[in-house]
Amino acid sequence: MTVTGADPADGPHSALADTVLERLTAAYGGAADARRAAAMRAYMKDVAPFLGLPTPDRRALSRAVLAGTPRPVEDDCTAIALRCWALPHREYHYFAVDYLRRHAERLSSGFLPVARRLVTTTSWWDTVDLLAAHVVGALVAADPGLAADLDDWIVDEDLWVVRTALLHQLRHKERTDADRLFAYCLRQSGHPAFFVRKAIGWCLREYAKTDPDAVRAFLARERGRFAPLTVREALKNIDAVRGPS
Repeated sequence: MTVTGADPADGPHSALADTVLERLTAAYGGAADARRAAAMRAYMKDVAPFLGLPTPDRRALSRAVLAGTPRPVEDDCTAIALRCWALPHREYHYFAVDYLRRHAERLSSGFLPVARRLVTTTSWWDTVDLLAAHVVGALVAADPGLAADLDDWIVDEDLWVVRTALLHQLRHKERTDADRLFAYCLRQSGHPAFFVRKAIGWCLREYAKTDPDAVRAFLARERGRFAPLTVREALKNIDAVRGPS
């Protein structure tokens, strides 16, 4: 075991990850605030322990940790993400998500199984949603062939994998595969989980910023299949998005 508490064998060898994790654990650990940590853990429904680092402070520490480090290759990103996820405190997971977002263009299609592992480990909306929109979505945008994998994700038993499939096109705008988006929404229209029903409404609301008429027409046809929560979320601000005729 290393000083970071993560097994370096769990993922590719990376000297950059060694450096980053050593700096990171020292910086974050030295700034921990137990009082804030308790409040943050309670707010996040006890999904993980926290160090108690407010977001601006955490990101300032992250910048200092990464100062002077080289641009990573994919193996570095994989190693950093997995080692951060092996640590208990949530701020390390946030660091990994921020790092992957920053370097998403360095990731190949082969990173998708790693992304799935992150989505399904210590899962909660605070990490899943960012991974969906900024990492999985970026992978699919770069390699549309990965959409076939997401077709499997949308019927997965894990609700967070389903939520990721629904949300992965959030940032695609005019590049959105609308047929797939609507099919995913219909496929999970009866899902019992709040986080899935909410995600359906959210992805429809976001696509409505690009094509409000398509979303309105879709809901006019299929409204009866969705929970009221989903419909409210989908139609929120849609008239404002469309603007005056």
